[in-house]
Amino acid sequence: MAGNNRKNELRALFMGGAPAAAPQASEEPGELTPVNAQPAAPRAASGAVKAMGLSLGSITREAEEARTLREALSQGERVVALDPALVEASFIEDRLTDGEGDDPDFLALVESIRDNGQQSPILVRSHPEKQGYYQTAYGHRRLKAVRRLELQVKAIVRPLTDDELVLAQGKENAERRNLSFIERALFAAALAARGFDRKVIGDALAVQKSELSRLLQVADGVPHQLARAIGPAPKAGRERWMAIGTLLERDEAREKAEEEIASSRFRAADTDQRFQLVFNRLSRSDKPEPGKSEPEELKDEAGRVFARLRLDGKAPRIEFLPGTHPAFLKEAVSMLAKWHAGFVAKQKS
Repeated sequence: MAGNNRKNELRALFMGGAPAAAPQASEEPGELTPVNAQPAAPRAASGAVKAMGLSLGSITREAEEARTLREALSQGERVVALDPALVEASFIEDRLTDGEGDDPDFLALVESIRDNGQQSPILVRSHPEKQGYYQTAYGHRRLKAVRRLELQVKAIVRPLTDDELVLAQGKENAERRNLSFIERALFAAALAARGFDRKVIGDALAVQKSELSRLLQVADGVPHQLARAIGPAPKAGRERWMAIGTLLERDEAREKAEEEIASSRFRAADTDQRFQLVFNRLSRSDKPEPGKSEPEELKDEAGRVFARLRLDGKAPRIEFLPGTHPAFLKEAVSMLAKWHAGFVAKQKS
């Protein structure tokens, strides 16, 4: 019952029941529409059935979003409805995949918004370079979801500096769905490349100086093209990404990695499998294993190879090439038997 009450509070807040969200005149007619101008009609029971399946974590997150929204509204900010075509992503990319095709969390978000409406607004600022457009600080996945559903996006428009935008963007990633190690590394590198202070970068990612140094080290060692091909690989972790970065210091290793990402097996694998394929390819040594040597080729008088002598291991052996005539094999075995008998006899004399 507590979950249902919380859900009802959220619906009342976002569908017109909260006094703080009362509609106000837009400062930019034709571009902003108060979200409560057209209250959404209740949907069929299917939405209620799905709402019953919300996890405790989901309900807690929604409660936190509602609290944050109340604080924003109490400070005089308004929730407005924007045309998603006018809302662009942040100037800093933080994910290696948009997740729209195979991310179950994103697909669940789409269904939730389809059934219950957009429960939490995104945060945007007026675009610094395009008049009439906006730039997203956080809420990229919600923006993609409403675009798929061909709805307007509920947003809070706030004047933000570049530093404030990336801090808000990093805060969302930390609280909602953590970035994988390589995504955090590339996010940090992108911020550094744009001249952001290391303290701002560390605060955006909520990491200490030592961890930030590791992130930047990996971002410098792993080519962006390779990282994007592999994807977020959430199971890989810091140590293995650092290891692959070290392996990629050699030019020949980068060539091997490029060969691997071009293979059909790589394209058919998921992101964690792709990481493993590249890691295995780079970790495999081209040198013979200890105790093994290259086989010696046995050639006839014309210089044609007809067999190979392998001396590695405890059982030396002669391997005749495929297609060798059976009569020759029979004669060779007979001759070897005679030569072996003669050799043994000499050893005893």
